[in-house]
Order: sequence, then structure tokens, then C-alpha cells
Amino acid sequence: MAESDDEVDLQSEKYEKHREAGEILAQVREETAERVEVGVSHLEVAEYAEDRIRELGGEPAFPVNISIDEEAAHATPSIDDDSTFGEEMVNLDIGVHVDGWLADTAITVDLSGNPELAEASEQALEAALEVVEPGVETGEIGAEIEDVIDGYGFNPVVNLTGHGLGHWEQHTQPNIPNRAVSQGATLEVGDVVAIEPFATDGGGKVTEGASEEIFALEREGTVRNRQAREALDQITEEFRTLPFATRWLETDRAEMALRRLKRNDIVHGYPVLQEDDGYLVSQKEHTIIVTEDGCEVTTD
Repeated sequence: MAESDDEVDLQSEKYEKHREAGEILAQVREETAERVEVGVSHLEVAEYAEDRIRELGGEPAFPVNISIDEEAAHATPSIDDDSTFGEEMVNLDIGVHVDGWLADTAITVDLSGNPELAEASEQALEAALEVVEPGVETGEIGAEIEDVIDGYGFNPVVNLTGHGLGHWEQHTQPNIPNRAVSQGATLEVGDVVAIEPFATDGGGKVTEGASEEIFALEREGTVRNRQAREALDQITEEFRTLPFATRWLETDRAEMALRRLKRNDIVHGYPVLQEDDGYLVSQKEHTIIVTEDGCEVTTD
């Protein structure tokens, strides 16, 4: 059944909050990217972005992802992280929410001397945005992304996708593939989606690494341990179902608390995703609202 005019009214409070989140995020993305230089601390950059989001009236939708070289997603500094940027490819993936309505964006800052790889994901996103309109199938968007990245002589990362954004949900349907697929969802007016091409000079697939600093609530539950209980209270009240970093937890022995919660299937982790063969990965991402004549980019 078709949605009513009220349900897709792009002036509604829901869409205004998506726009507000996007406006904050666009500013923070640019300010944060300017701070990425050789010798600068990863933790300093992540905390700058997260604090700046709050200063501007939003909340982080997930911990700032700082992915280096072969890393593609889910890398964020630990509380005592002393890593600094080198001559590397740096992907910043940042999210903002306003009352649970989200915006998601990413940019590559190339310190590695591989500007064409960064340009490939950027131009793939531009091509994808040009074909977005009501009725377009997500596989067609993936075909545009794949065509541009192939044209640069690189491969899209095929087992990572863009995604819908829901209320207090970072990843919802539809998925937006980074390659041509024969079957996909059809975009409709009012859909809010994040399109995020990943390009690599490797084979085009990522796998899970051992490192894990980002978690999210899996289900409601109870635990006897005091630290785990304190952590769970903060998670359910402050983060709800959105991802959070170990370093955000205010309880002492946060890592132990998370191990207990994970063992009880109350939270799940997000292992760092990295290119299969250790090759470089670039990324570019915008959040859009599908409109009657195309799309509105909220994070531009």
C-alpha cells in the first residue's frame, strides 16, 4: 500500500532532525579532516570530533571510526591509545544523531601518496548520487559505483554496502551495494540512506580482524557484577541501540564489564574490518533523503 502524503512529508519533524544532524556532521567532518596530519594523535582527533558534535547540539551516532591503510571500518581508539598518524591512508567515518534521527558521512584523508585511490571512491559517490531518484533500484546505484572505481583501475569492496538509517538504528534496509547486482530494493520518496563507496587496490573483500573497541546493545538482560550493571545502565539510557566505544563507559574496569555483557549475549562487538590481503582502502559517504526529483544530500 502506498504511503500517505503525511507519511512522506519532507517537512516533518523527523526530516528536519535528519537535516539538523547532517548539517552538524558536515561541519564536524571538515573540521576533523583538517586535523589529520602526520604525528597527530588518533585519540585526540576522535575526541575532538565527538566533543565538537556535542558542542553543536548533536550526539555521536557511533564512535568516530579512524581506519588506517588496509582497515575499512570499525576502528576507533582505545582510552589509552597512543597511536599517531603516519604516511598512511586515513578514513574518517563519523555519525551524528538528533533525538535518534541520524546522519552518517565519511571522507578519506590521504597521507600515503595515493590520491587516485581516494579520488576513485569520491567520484563513485558523485556518480551514484546522480542516478538516485524514486523508482531506481539499488543495484543500478551499485553499477555506477563499480563502473567508476573500475575506471580508475581499482576494485570496489563488494562485501561492504551503504544502508538505510532508522530511528535509533544505524543500519537498516535497504542495503546499497558497491557493485552491480541483478536484484535489489527500489528507492522511494522519503527514504533516508547512506551511500558509501569503498575502493581498494586489493581484491575487493574485507574480513574481520581481532581488534574490537566498538559494541552495541544486543538485548535486554540482567547481570550481578557491579561494573557490568553500571555499564549496562549507561548503555541502555545513553546509547540505546546505537554503537558505543569502550572508552565512553564511565564505570571502572570497563573492559571487564564488557566481557561479561558479551559473554551473556547482552552486547555484541564490531571487529575491525580489513582488506583481505592488506591492501589500501578508501571511502567516501553521504547521507541523502530521496525526493520526488532526485535526492537531497544532508551531509554536504
